[in-house]
Amino acid sequence: MSDIDKKEKTIDHEGEYEKAGVGGHGEASAFSHQVAVAEGEKLYDPKSESIWTRLGLTFESFKRAPGTTGGQIIAGGGAEHNELLHYENPMLQQKMRPRHLQMIAVGGSIGTGLFIGSGGALVRGGPGALILDWIIIGFMVLMTCQAIGEMAILYPLSGGFYALAVRMLDPAWGFAMGWNYVLQWAVVLPLEITAAGITVAYWPAANNLPLAGWITIFFIAIILINVFGTLGYAEEEFWSSCLKLFVVVMFIFIALVLVCGGGPSDGDYSTYVGGRYWHDPGAFSNGFKGVCSVFVTAAFSFAGTELVGLAASETPNPRKTMPSAIKNTFWRITIIYILSLLMIGLLLPYNDPGLLFASGGDAAASPFVRVLDRAKIGGINHLINVTICISVLSIGLSCVYGGSRTLAALAETGYAPSFFAYVDKSGRPLWAVVFILAFGPLAYINCAPGATKDDVFAWLLALSGLSTLFTWGSIMLCHIRFRKAWKVQGHSVEELPFRAMFGVWGSWIGLILVVIVLIAQAYIAIWPIGGMSDDPKEVATVFFQTYLALPVVIACYAVGYLWKRTTPQRAHEIDLDTGRKCWYTVEQMREYRAELAAQP
Repeated sequence: MSDIDKKEKTIDHEGEYEKAGVGGHGEASAFSHQVAVAEGEKLYDPKSESIWTRLGLTFESFKRAPGTTGGQIIAGGGAEHNELLHYENPMLQQKMRPRHLQMIAVGGSIGTGLFIGSGGALVRGGPGALILDWIIIGFMVLMTCQAIGEMAILYPLSGGFYALAVRMLDPAWGFAMGWNYVLQWAVVLPLEITAAGITVAYWPAANNLPLAGWITIFFIAIILINVFGTLGYAEEEFWSSCLKLFVVVMFIFIALVLVCGGGPSDGDYSTYVGGRYWHDPGAFSNGFKGVCSVFVTAAFSFAGTELVGLAASETPNPRKTMPSAIKNTFWRITIIYILSLLMIGLLLPYNDPGLLFASGGDAAASPFVRVLDRAKIGGINHLINVTICISVLSIGLSCVYGGSRTLAALAETGYAPSFFAYVDKSGRPLWAVVFILAFGPLAYINCAPGATKDDVFAWLLALSGLSTLFTWGSIMLCHIRFRKAWKVQGHSVEELPFRAMFGVWGSWIGLILVVIVLIAQAYIAIWPIGGMSDDPKEVATVFFQTYLALPVVIACYAVGYLWKRTTPQRAHEIDLDTGRKCWYTVEQMREYRAELAAQP
């Protein structure tokens, strides 16, 4: 343990809060960790409650928490002299452990976008577009994670990037991004439940139960896990991410053998495959339009990556636990997405009739399952389908977590009804959770006459996909403005506890890519694949299925501006102190990094 660490207050593995300066003795050292508490503010110690209340299983747990836990640590000297630190103590409890953050970052957002949506992307764009688009979006996501990591470690605020957008950009834009994010997750929830019906239908016996039955089962499961609050979400994410990582890596190894012709003799991969399908039918199915059309699916598959920044407010010491979680996103992008989709593109032609959205195709088939079916490999295809079902449940929980935390932050800052800021003794933003869960029954639209699973999937996918792009662009713009303000107000980047990989230039490149992708989507919306229809109604349908998120964002911004009448802040006006949790000087940070580098 370093000398700095020995001087710091710590939090044990059970999450007990050792509150420096609260009932303690002795003076704070330059390196001490402190919990900032406003004068007269009441600290709430969850350990005073029974284990069942902390888990959310008693009626007592639903009562309002009497105060903040004070569970977040402040590093550096001079904290006791800065009254601004007494603000932004989240009401949420710091229950996240390092292992939770690691797995949320690595496998948390792996779900229907990869396992199911990639099939439709292959049909529309071909294997070349599949790889190209996922690499572009993957780099964009990497830059987003680096940017949110740098800011969230320094400012682990309730609401994550929404709170940062209000501070670094403009409250009206923050309002738009906050509500856009809430609505994004609200509509993804029924999308995931819809995907559950698609996935379960792979097994013939499952069709004995009506679709409404499967929707009900998955919806109840999501509600029950949310009873356990943050801990329930974190534990489910940890174990489901472990399973998803195991299955995807296993699939990559199996697919590599199949590409080399090592499949069963009665399957389609008993001879060398190599790049056969890249030549016939080809690498690109619809040329440039096909490439543009796949971007939204790729973005949707990465949606939720930014949740690791949102989770910063529910971990005791983001400065120590988040850097490694942020860095691990590179491996998820490279191994999980790029390699697995490369194998898909090598093993399936884009005109395979079993792919989702293909003419006459079976909508219950994922391209991952389809590969194993064609290979005549029994058993593993069922394991992958089970994993997809668990992924659906996992992303459904992420919907409730991300949407509810952002909605609670909106309420705390006066941009949503105040009752959404209610946090109970188990650390759940109770009414915000109920609000997001209320969108779940939209999945029953699939049971209405004339409604099809594919139609619902396409509409919700388009809305949530572009919403994700606006979110990422906003995060990188926040980072650009943060770095500008940091410099203008006389700070050095060496004071930052975590620095983005490519600095502010990475955010500029990522932001430019977001703009390019949005332009590409506008092009597809106006001139879709197959040409523009003569029917105006169909033209409007295609446009809004492609670009549905834009009017939502514009409407939210207009409401925010008309309500608050705010304008973007200049760099010297941006508040860089309120809620800041690391106050090391350049010399102290150099010492800290040197000791970290010296550790084995």
